[in-house]
Amino acid sequence: MIIGVPKETKNNEFRVGLGPEAVHELITHSHQVVVQAGAGDGIDFTDEQYLIAGATLAASAEEVFEQAELIVKVKEPQAEERGMLRPHHTLFAYLHLAPDIPQTRDLLASGATCIAYETVTDQHGGLPLLAPMSEVAGRMSIQAGAHCLEKSQGGCGLLLGGVPGVQAATVVIIGGGVVGFGAAQMAVGMGARVLVLDKSIPVLRRFDATFGNRVQTLFSSARAIEESVLQADLVIGGVLIPGAAAPKLVSRDLIARMKPGAAVVDVAIDQGGCFETSRPTTHADPTFVVDGVVHYCVANMPGAVARTSSYALNNATLPYVLELADKGPRQALTDNPGLLAGLNVVGGKLTCPSVGIAQGLESINPVDGLAMIGLPI
Repeated sequence: MIIGVPKETKNNEFRVGLGPEAVHELITHSHQVVVQAGAGDGIDFTDEQYLIAGATLAASAEEVFEQAELIVKVKEPQAEERGMLRPHHTLFAYLHLAPDIPQTRDLLASGATCIAYETVTDQHGGLPLLAPMSEVAGRMSIQAGAHCLEKSQGGCGLLLGGVPGVQAATVVIIGGGVVGFGAAQMAVGMGARVLVLDKSIPVLRRFDATFGNRVQTLFSSARAIEESVLQADLVIGGVLIPGAAAPKLVSRDLIARMKPGAAVVDVAIDQGGCFETSRPTTHADPTFVVDGVVHYCVANMPGAVARTSSYALNNATLPYVLELADKGPRQALTDNPGLLAGLNVVGGKLTCPSVGIAQGLESINPVDGLAMIGLPI
């Protein structure tokens, strides 16, 4: 199979779908890999390294799409890339379709088979391709939030961990999943006072067992969120409903009642965000202020540490890329129910019910979509 790796075009996105080591692995399986020249320059994956690994270089994204059958990316295809997709293509990338109507419309029109990293599941129902980037984003959220609290950024001028004789900042983490756990690790390590809210008692027990009295846990309810947010200096939003739009757990009214100069970091912004006042931002212009509260809502947070993120992502995605390439998309999806759970669009039909609910669209059973792979629409 011919696998294509275009250069990412989203603002300040330097990650790459496949690094040289992953390319070499695909080459040893007798596949061809076409990489857009300069795709890895931002993280020192040179064109020469790709050539040594066995890849062919293409001068443009257009050439990659023209030659490849399987397109492996990091972030969702931008408008110009979506225009290059054809029914014979299989796209494997983060899509986050629920809040993105234009992307959904274009992918449906393309006829391509589109598999979203974020809805692929493992045998335990986990999200193995979302987890590595959630780990990065969770840890980064505390770095970003600490920066937002600085006076020069519009914050209240607090040092997250305080100093002897001065109280540390209070960090509230909504959602105790992979993002929340990573955030707690960093916040505790920096000396903050940490409160974690989640609806799962087993999840809260894990925090208690791991951190002891360094982290306070609360069952998440509307009242608990309100009381916690009002005392917070920094709030991390890390809730996730796989494939669906994130629930708005913090209202505009509640934001307006927060401490002046407090900060919120919305890690759920890819799925629409969990603060009512959130809107996507970029690494070039990451923050904005609403009612005196600094908002950090960068939609590709791990892109800021692109080298670490690329290695972590490739480690997780490569087995699935090999499966798609070795067996072909239809057989791979048939054989692997977890990979099939990642199928969001095929043959002009939506196959992810949560996206359909978010956008008011009909969806079909992914199994029914298998026969449509690669067919004209």
